[in-house]
Amino acid sequence: MKKLFALMLTLIMALSLVACGGGEAADDGAADDGAADGAKVVVFWYDESDVYLSSVRDALNKEFASLGITPDNQFAANNQTTQLDQINTAIAGGADILVVNQVTSGASDTAEDIIAAAGDIPVIFFNRAIGTDGSDITVLNANSTIAFIGTDAPAAGHMQGKMIGDYVVANYDAIDLNGDGSISYAMMKGDEANVEAIYRTQFGVEDANAVLTAAGKPALVYFDAANTDCYQVDQAGAWSAAAAKEYMDTNFVSYNEASGNMIELVICNNDGMAEGVVASLQEKGYNVEGGHTVPVFGVDATDNAKALIAEGAMTGTIKQDAQGMAAAVSQTVKAVVDGAAPVDALAGLNDARFSLNADCATMLYVAYAPYTGE
Repeated sequence: MKKLFALMLTLIMALSLVACGGGEAADDGAADDGAADGAKVVVFWYDESDVYLSSVRDALNKEFASLGITPDNQFAANNQTTQLDQINTAIAGGADILVVNQVTSGASDTAEDIIAAAGDIPVIFFNRAIGTDGSDITVLNANSTIAFIGTDAPAAGHMQGKMIGDYVVANYDAIDLNGDGSISYAMMKGDEANVEAIYRTQFGVEDANAVLTAAGKPALVYFDAANTDCYQVDQAGAWSAAAAKEYMDTNFVSYNEASGNMIELVICNNDGMAEGVVASLQEKGYNVEGGHTVPVFGVDATDNAKALIAEGAMTGTIKQDAQGMAAAVSQTVKAVVDGAAPVDALAGLNDARFSLNADCATMLYVAYAPYTGE
């Protein structure tokens, strides 16, 4: 009996020490008290290799840590079926909130499947559009526990197009390598079906041409007349540097300065593809000190792209604010797990970087900005 009593006393003392230790950690740490502390937050990423989203993830993990949240990051390897399985597993495992970077951009039916599976569990979609032509707004307005944090998809294309147009007008003769009076361009598209890729591909050229024609200059001419799509797409939908480099390496075989039909400008849907293009150009002696520079434009303003712009190997990009995206997502998650409705959580984000969609109070945009290193 004495041994049993001693064992019980030891256990009680141990538990008391753990409880006291836990209280001291909460007082000394930076984490906020409240429901977010200990909440089961699961974040689903369409792919682990996306350069821009790697920046978002790094920033988001830091934001979550400051709020006392330890996220469970899941990667779908660009496979929607895999992601749906991961979401169902998280729901069965007691997730408190789902934060979803949906694989199939623009697919509102997929978003509805996720929402239906979640039931009363809040879902915060981010970065990749969950619908097209207003279907995303319909989905969001029909569900009080859902929100979307991303960007105004056409905006990057419009901004990139204006940047390109202004640059070409100011540097027309230097860009026109073969002196034929027109600028030959290539377009690298990140994904055939992605909403952002579609708009960037469209407006990156259309808006550039609008600036050119307004200035009395000829419109850009796609380098390969046989390609009626007027772009080369990453067939894996990965927006990858490797795909862009392979395309440019192949292009150089038939389209080069010696043949008088050199590609004179390259537009890319993201900075990863722009890096691949620059790598290909540099292997041929372009975009290096002392050589001719073929203007290359991207989107994201990644650290690598900024470095290439600083050294003159890349011309410009459109900043997609990774820190802003992370801040908006983390603060919204914190507010929702603490009991706020998504509409109130988004309304509470008082930051010049963010704006609500005029037709949907649960759709928040993180602003783009041009970046040329200046």
